[in-house]
Amino acid sequence: MTADSTRRKPLIGLTGRRFRTELVKGSHPGYGQRLTDSFFSDFAERITRAGGVPVMLPYDADPAALGDWLSGVVITGGQDVHPRRWGGDEAVVSGIDPLADPSVHDPGRDEFEIALTRVALERRLPLLGVCRGMQVLNVALGGTLVPDLPVGPIKHLMSVGPVSDGDPEHGVTFDAGTIAQKVFGDRLVTNSWHHQAIDVCGDGLVVTGRTDDGVAESVELPGAPVLGVQWHPEWMVADDGALRWLVDAAVDRR
Repeated sequence: MTADSTRRKPLIGLTGRRFRTELVKGSHPGYGQRLTDSFFSDFAERITRAGGVPVMLPYDADPAALGDWLSGVVITGGQDVHPRRWGGDEAVVSGIDPLADPSVHDPGRDEFEIALTRVALERRLPLLGVCRGMQVLNVALGGTLVPDLPVGPIKHLMSVGPVSDGDPEHGVTFDAGTIAQKVFGDRLVTNSWHHQAIDVCGDGLVVTGRTDDGVAESVELPGAPVLGVQWHPEWMVADDGALRWLVDAAVDRR
């Protein structure tokens, strides 16, 4: 290995959303039916700060080919995973075009992210699943989801944001000896913007952090560089270390 290759920064792939340009306020009407891909730049900033090179991944990219180039992957937050992917009730699915409303199910995104997740797992690429991304990780391994969390003592769908370290009662306790405990400590107060959660874990996946009401907030695949978190580390005011963990794991793999 040459000195130049050891100095190369790891490429960290970021998934995102796809929608029609007409949804962008102030866009030219002539572009209305064109499609655009987007991702929250907070991810790019945190990855760059940690020493990685963020790369936006469109749905059109071949997941297997991406596995040849990427050093790490972030499956980001957003829409719910379509229930047909995990055996949920399809009767509740909206018929709205996801490209015209980025808040509804997007089967194209599901297909791409699940395939990319499986490639990352097969090739042992460091992987971080964020919010929806943690649920995608579980579904990719055959797990199921809670379709809608009941109202309880812990508020999981916060109204404050988009940048927040969360409410004091939304504390997550982590199991000793896990990646999560090494990255976040024994307990961390986090933000929270989700109404679904992991129900039954997929093959090999284990819950390593929970809120006091028992909701899964972090998951891992023992022996692999894989971490899922139910909150949004890219929006934490105090950097929680999740994205630094990913970049460091990608460097170690190289």
